[in-house]
Amino acid sequence: MSVCQNCGACCASFRVDFHPAELAGGAFAWGEGVPAAMTVPVTPAIVRMAGTDAAAPRCAALAGEIGGCVKCTIYDGRPSPCREFDVEHAACRQARHRHGLPDLTPV
Repeated sequence: MSVCQNCGACCASFRVDFHPAELAGGAFAWGEGVPAAMTVPVTPAIVRMAGTDAAAPRCAALAGEIGGCVKCTIYDGRPSPCREFDVEHAACRQARHRHGLPDLTPV
């Protein structure tokens, strides 16, 4: 099991913007792609995962409790920013701290 399945902090910390071509049926969609209903338009060239720009961000695709047991309900079709995010990134530490979770990797 991935440590991410016991975290979810990144999914409740950052805005997730990507190109509409990653939406379901799009030219650059992985798997089923991101359902358009889980996004909000930003510009003609950018869509955003719903919930990620709220005052207390939480991605519409996240299920479960932060720091407990979580899962991405669209994992196989998740957008590129989510695919590129890694526990080695400083942003992972930042998200975990925001939710009161310890670092996964040494600084």
